[in-house]
Amino acid sequence: MSLSSLKEKLANRNYSVSFGEVVKINATIIIAKGLHVSIGDMVKIVSDTTGQETVGMVTEIDADLFYITPFSFVEGFRSGDKVLLDATGLNIPVGSALLGRVVDPFMRPIDGKGSIKEAKLAPIIKPPIAAMKRGMIDEVFSVGVKSIDGLLTCGKGQKLGIFAGSGVGKSTLMGMIVRGADAPIKVVALIGERGREVPEFIEKNLGGDLTNTVVVVATSDDSPLMRKYGAFAAMSVAEYFKDQGRDVLFIMDSVTRFAMAQREIGLALGEPPTSKGYPPSSLTLLPQLMERAGKEEGKGSITAFFTVLIEGDDMSDPIADQSRSILDGHIVLSREMTDFGIYPPVHILNSASRVMSDIITPEHLKAVMKFRRLYTLLKENETLIRIGAYAKGSDSELDEAIDKKEAMEAFITQDAATQTNFTQTTQELIALMS
Repeated sequence: MSLSSLKEKLANRNYSVSFGEVVKINATIIIAKGLHVSIGDMVKIVSDTTGQETVGMVTEIDADLFYITPFSFVEGFRSGDKVLLDATGLNIPVGSALLGRVVDPFMRPIDGKGSIKEAKLAPIIKPPIAAMKRGMIDEVFSVGVKSIDGLLTCGKGQKLGIFAGSGVGKSTLMGMIVRGADAPIKVVALIGERGREVPEFIEKNLGGDLTNTVVVVATSDDSPLMRKYGAFAAMSVAEYFKDQGRDVLFIMDSVTRFAMAQREIGLALGEPPTSKGYPPSSLTLLPQLMERAGKEEGKGSITAFFTVLIEGDDMSDPIADQSRSILDGHIVLSREMTDFGIYPPVHILNSASRVMSDIITPEHLKAVMKFRRLYTLLKENETLIRIGAYAKGSDSELDEAIDKKEAMEAFITQDAATQTNFTQTTQELIALMS
């Protein structure tokens, strides 16, 4: 290794001279003593016999002992191994060199395209935007998906959830949003998903195009701490570009895997399980991540889409319920619509955008309300219509809904490779409802 590359590698590392030692290890926690540490400190564990190294975080302190949750697995370590305090803390290198790359939560490249030149260090954990420094959401954020742009319009700095069961089409919709979104910078966090899905998502859903995109990956085989902080690391990357005054699209799949990682950590530390086995820390962690997205006065914005896996299509799942209360809107994907061949299967009646009425024109809003009303009438009377029990002329509004049924379904149906223009979508919706 050349001297210059060694200097670059060690530039942002500052390990303490003093060290502690490991006294006990189990499958998920390393217990050590001999260092004066605080909660959240980063430490490095070095094996005396093999020279193997791993990094961990101090998550609990008990008198002279402190508990470390490792970022990797603990095989190969034993009592007596050295523990060093990493004075740089939980920081990651961020910069424009990350654009177009696929990285792990520590910003180490996993795409085989060589090293990334470090720009500056940024903390993974930061406080959310202060309430009084948040800018008003008053601009439309187009995502190139007709059903969202037209009927669930989102604004710059809005936080939305995509709620769906397994195999309904979350990844396909995510790809459509990343490709069609009107944002100069895009940050994609793939947390806790199968390793096979990562290249598949990049090639199939993004078309292999990572221009102005950063993909942060922590797969299901990574440690719980890696999965947990993968989400926070991706948000820190988005905040770096937001602080430069740029508008950023942040999209994360999935919040449920993120919460499951915290469930593993919390239960290992002895937290009491609550609904579905989630400890209290799993629920308190969600706003710490989600509230970091938004629009900040004098800076740029982070428009965020968080996917939430609802097991058994149960919207009362504790993670889905908590997420819905924090976010500024929710997009629900329907298995029934998938069965009918309507893609993307956005269930318009169960979905909502809380800022839509503030950012669209009165004419557009009137068309949206009429679309929802006609669509509701169709759903309420679907059985009567199918068995021929409804006599045309009994209800003029229902007659109009029946006449426009095919056109309405055509409006919310879109090929995955197609992107639409917001103005064109709005004009098409207004014309359809006129």
